[in-house]
Amino acid sequence: MTRLRFALLNAAHDGANTRRNFRRELDADLVEFDATGGHLPADTDFDGVVVTGSRSSVYWDEEWIPPLVDYVAEAADAGLPVLGVCYGHQVLAEALGGRVAGMDEFEIGYNVVRRRGDDELFDGIDEEFMAFTTHGDAVVELPPTATLLAENDHGVHAFRDGHCWGVQFHPEYDVDTAREVTEGKRERLGDARVDAVLEEITSEAHDAACEVKGLFDNFAEYAQRLRADRTSRAAADD
Repeated sequence: MTRLRFALLNAAHDGANTRRNFRRELDADLVEFDATGGHLPADTDFDGVVVTGSRSSVYWDEEWIPPLVDYVAEAADAGLPVLGVCYGHQVLAEALGGRVAGMDEFEIGYNVVRRRGDDELFDGIDEEFMAFTTHGDAVVELPPTATLLAENDHGVHAFRDGHCWGVQFHPEYDVDTAREVTEGKRERLGDARVDAVLEEITSEAHDAACEVKGLFDNFAEYAQRLRADRTSRAAADD
């Protein structure tokens, strides 16, 4: 069976860490597109779509953002599995009719997230799990047909709508990425808070958060099943 082929919509303005992390975690051939540069797929001829994090806000007036939201809506309408992570989670929410807004408080560091109900994306993951979070925006209204899958005191951390999932946390982060992203928040959060978060970015904390990386395999397995089902139906129609 041929490998899955995913469109990786890289919304990170400096995408090296993002590229490394997603290529490590996803068992698929990734065709990468620089979303911030306005580069998006010309079609939806993929087995799935993954939308990454970004330092941008989905509601900013930047010319590359509306086409990204529109493409994600098109991919979802075409029945493709979509996984949005952090900013990608927010893009997906907007694309499907939800709403994103700024938070009163910035969430950053290894934090506990609580599942709500059962969903195959979280198979093998505990009801409460540790994940690295870094965001000042949140999904404040879910898409009309979406189901809440995870949350914490800062709000929505995962939802599902059909073949699409959004997760606010960063299951793909390694220790180096967590440290670099945290260092980059000094101007916004101040030295004291950044230093406190850095002290908590340890190999032990990362190991605890590795459990949630399982959602990448779960997403790929879902995409594989969906492709097999479509192939079988197409063969039956011939």
